[in-house]
Amino acid sequence: MSTYNVVAASNESTVVTEYEPQSKRSDAYQSEAALEQAFIKMLEEQGYAYLPIHDNADLVANLRRQLELLNNYTFTDKEWDFFFKDKIANANDGIKEKTRRIQEDNIQNLTREDGSTVNITLLDKKNIHNNRLQVINQYVENGGNYDNRYDVTILVNGLPLVHVELKRRGVPIKEAFNQINRYQRDSFWAGSGLYEYVQIFVISNGTNTKYYSNTTRDSHIKESAGTTRKSGKKTSNSFEFTSFWADGKNRVIPDLVDFTRTFFARHTLLNILTKYCVFTSEDLLLVMRPYQIAATERILSRIEVSTNYKQTGTLAAGGYIWHTTGSGKTLTSFKTAQLASNLPYIDKVLFVVDRKDLDYQTMKEYDRFEKGAANGNTSTQVLQRQLEDRDAKGNPHTYKIIITTIQKLALFVSRNKGHEIFQKHVVLIFDECHRSQFGDMHEDITKYFKNYHLFGFTGTPIFATNASTRGKPTLKTTPQAFGGEPDKEGKKVLPLHTYTIVDAINDNNVLPFRIDYVDTVNRKAGIGDKQVKAIDTEKALADPRRVKEIVKYILEHFDQKTKRNGKTYSFRALRNIEAVATDKTRGQVAEVKDSVRLSGFNSIFAVSSIAMAKAYYLEFKRQMQDLPEAKRLRVATIFSYAANEDEEDANGLLGEENSDDTSQLDASSRDFLESAIKDYNALFKTHYDTSADRFQNYYKDLSLRMKNREVDILIVVNMFLTGFDATTLNTLWVDKNLAMHGLIQAFSRTNRILNSVKTYGNIVCFRNLEEETNEALALFGDSEAGSVVLLKNYKAYYDGYDEGGKHHDGYEELIAKLQAKFPLDQPIVGDQNKKDFIALFGAILRMRNILTSFDDFAGNELLAPRDMQDYQSRYLDLYHEMRTPKPDKEVINDDIVFEMELIRQVEINIDYILMLVAKYHDSNCEDKEILVDIRKAVDSSMQLRSKKDLIENFIATINTATKVDDDWIKFVTEQKKIDLDTLIAEEKLKPDETRKFVDNSFRDGILKTTGTDVDRILPPVSRFGGGNRAAKKDGIIAKLQAFFDKYFGLV
Repeated sequence: MSTYNVVAASNESTVVTEYEPQSKRSDAYQSEAALEQAFIKMLEEQGYAYLPIHDNADLVANLRRQLELLNNYTFTDKEWDFFFKDKIANANDGIKEKTRRIQEDNIQNLTREDGSTVNITLLDKKNIHNNRLQVINQYVENGGNYDNRYDVTILVNGLPLVHVELKRRGVPIKEAFNQINRYQRDSFWAGSGLYEYVQIFVISNGTNTKYYSNTTRDSHIKESAGTTRKSGKKTSNSFEFTSFWADGKNRVIPDLVDFTRTFFARHTLLNILTKYCVFTSEDLLLVMRPYQIAATERILSRIEVSTNYKQTGTLAAGGYIWHTTGSGKTLTSFKTAQLASNLPYIDKVLFVVDRKDLDYQTMKEYDRFEKGAANGNTSTQVLQRQLEDRDAKGNPHTYKIIITTIQKLALFVSRNKGHEIFQKHVVLIFDECHRSQFGDMHEDITKYFKNYHLFGFTGTPIFATNASTRGKPTLKTTPQAFGGEPDKEGKKVLPLHTYTIVDAINDNNVLPFRIDYVDTVNRKAGIGDKQVKAIDTEKALADPRRVKEIVKYILEHFDQKTKRNGKTYSFRALRNIEAVATDKTRGQVAEVKDSVRLSGFNSIFAVSSIAMAKAYYLEFKRQMQDLPEAKRLRVATIFSYAANEDEEDANGLLGEENSDDTSQLDASSRDFLESAIKDYNALFKTHYDTSADRFQNYYKDLSLRMKNREVDILIVVNMFLTGFDATTLNTLWVDKNLAMHGLIQAFSRTNRILNSVKTYGNIVCFRNLEEETNEALALFGDSEAGSVVLLKNYKAYYDGYDEGGKHHDGYEELIAKLQAKFPLDQPIVGDQNKKDFIALFGAILRMRNILTSFDDFAGNELLAPRDMQDYQSRYLDLYHEMRTPKPDKEVINDDIVFEMELIRQVEINIDYILMLVAKYHDSNCEDKEILVDIRKAVDSSMQLRSKKDLIENFIATINTATKVDDDWIKFVTEQKKIDLDTLIAEEKLKPDETRKFVDNSFRDGILKTTGTDVDRILPPVSRFGGGNRAAKKDGIIAKLQAFFDKYFGLV
């Protein structure tokens, strides 16, 4: 190893507590070259060594020198050649294998020439300052698809682990993101493939700087690959998931000068690379965000300091983390548990959840972060065995991290008063620690555990203002239970770290909300007794006429609110739901997932009581009974007994239902639930009921189908309104009182990021909760939270608005600009005009995406449907023009952002075209205007352009005797056979194998061009006459793709 020995060490914070920006800004540098030189100079000032390396040979030579220095070992040429080719630059390794090597297998074994072995460390994770940091720039790679020159790369022990792409001021930062896209696609794999070791990418235009992980980049390339039908899905692999760096107070540090002083500080960068990356069991690299790192480090610091000062077993040894719902608390808690369990003086880390389903869910998440890192338990007996470090056979086995429920832990404590675990040094981390159940067992923990640290995670802490009237007076608030940091007045009430809903929305980590108040009943002001007020208004609110109108409104507006109007995105759906839901082995049943195409999202309907859940469920059934089955929404319900439900609902706080069983429900409620579950069984071919075990499985099954978007509306009283995450959920219908943490928790079910069509969480209130919403946002955000968390009103988006000293164009203004600058009767000439049109029309698409959820937008679209189609057609023409590579020219239009996902959302489909064809037929084939409509509709549709010839040829066959639907199917089937036979004959493909390959492609919805499937259909090599087989194969794939695109969706 290195000759450095640690004499004294201090735990420097990875995230600076508070950062004061430098007086010199990046905008002092006008050109990319000047910005790059200034950036390198700052790095040199911070201890990085600059190297003039510009090619692969020098990069490899430097790597050898650096590894020899780090390991205090000199390779022979033969040893280096073997070690480099086998352990570093193995031709069979890609990005995932190289990432695993850095994150998990950073010590590699070298067989020396004399036959002995020695360990070679690639990255020193124990003493991070032994790692040497170097910086290179303008590295040239000539061995890829195109010659590329990379901006700035950070070498750690000679390996390129961080890559920085810079753009001049004023150029959109996304251009740098797209440029790295091009590099990774075209040349990172070239040469020795060392650039595939890059763990973190940084992109900057000087003014704004962001970072993201390598597998985010890699997956984005694959999702954007042109060899298969594109999913159009925006996932964590897209630009939306890049992150800003920030200080401990969540203030973003965007300027490159400040970013370099903080993120690129030696200890910060090395800590991120060695401690705060998580390579999951799904081969994804997660780079933690600054607020997650700050929270983790503050807990670890509290453990260390309170241990040194012998404060364990007191409030001074713990604290709570306030991170808003949806901000990734599970990852933060996992990393906290992992690092705490590695401390030599900590015996056990217990992660405690408050419901059985969360126990299972957390276990799965932890397992995803690191297989086998944590241990779940199905019973108190198993928990006891793990606490005693015994495996199932009674043999010694160390369990460092244990996940369990409050209920199991409480039962263990009550049965084992003198157990040895109470004397051990234990870290207890409670998830969702605002829940009242925690208070009930707090005394037992403090009474029996002697040497503990108590930490809580919550998105909505309980303060005096939102505390329940029930429970122990000394345990009503989160600071009372966990301890707090002193505020300005010295009161110990503050969290160890805060990340509010305002912070999360500003960082684009969760979505804002848009709230509609529909047909509201204002509750009487000035009534002091909340229970009387609730009883008064509930009678009016439960009126059957009102229930009928609300259900009618939901059915009429469901497609609009959930955006169910076209094929929009690809989604990985779980296929064996019932097997997973009924699995008693806790995770032994493997999840089977397939890619499916989904349109729009789904919803939850929160109602005030079990009686109202029954009333709404029956009214939905009644109003849908005459609809054809395909048109009926899939409505489900779930509820169980909750103590103090009436009081909690009157206060607007969420009562806590028991997801384990229904035994305390009254007979009529249980019978009704039994009947609703029977409907569910009939719908999904399942076998559940209200008995204890089967009800738990029903809960799990329903949860999984909600995540799969298989249930359209789930009617609940309190269940699913806390702790439930489904990215496909975008709408919450509300007919119940909500306030404070109950309101934020319920609203937050809708605001998980999924793709660019889902731009906000939709809240539709059938009660006037405006005052309660503002109060909750003031408490859990800040006094200005409403302007960030809630979307603007219809008028602002339609007419435009001023904010932050800047005017934001409204829809009306955007359309006026479009018609003035790009009239339909004039062509768009010149590259700059084309880019301007793309940007403007993209803005219009995004604005329409928001406005379509407002009831007022219908009839106010300003553009006639035919004009909209013409503009869309131009947009698609430019898309294909700019995205099609010329034979002698590289595609360099990566700075242009096409809103293709939103185009798909307003997609014209084949049914619409056939309806127009039928209309043309009914006019005795005389109404030529309809033919114009068909042509415009096809040209404006990305999906139908490949089918244009087919549609036009079919129209040419139409006469008065044509039966449009039947003859269309017959025409397509015959034409498909002719085209395939022609393709097989022209390319001399193997007929049976080709037909099977094509049939499988249509079945799977994707043309698989990788693997051996394509090779099996190719003719023998000799038939190519000695030509280039690879080029021939590429030509065949292109023709197969064109054939697939032409007929997919029609057969």
